[in-house]
Amino acid sequence: MATMQTVHMADDRRGLLTPREREILSGEADVNEDYYYAVVSRVRKKIQKLDEDVRILRQNHPALYSELQAVIAEDEANEANEEDDE
Repeated sequence: MATMQTVHMADDRRGLLTPREREILSGEADVNEDYYYAVVSRVRKKIQKLDEDVRILRQNHPALYSELQAVIAEDEANEANEEDDE
């Protein structure tokens, strides 16, 4: 039972970034420069690991892979719209 609760909690608190990483990278948290760059490095390593995760989704779970593609495409479209507004 505790394991299911732990999994549920992890799903609620993060995507690629933890809530704390979001605060730091968005500038909402006041941290020293060394800590900021340590967080950047940690996130960079996570991004590198995404390559394997994406491959696994593409090969083994096309529906989830499509959902991931849709989120990325939506974000890119929103970014393009924001640039057009400037």
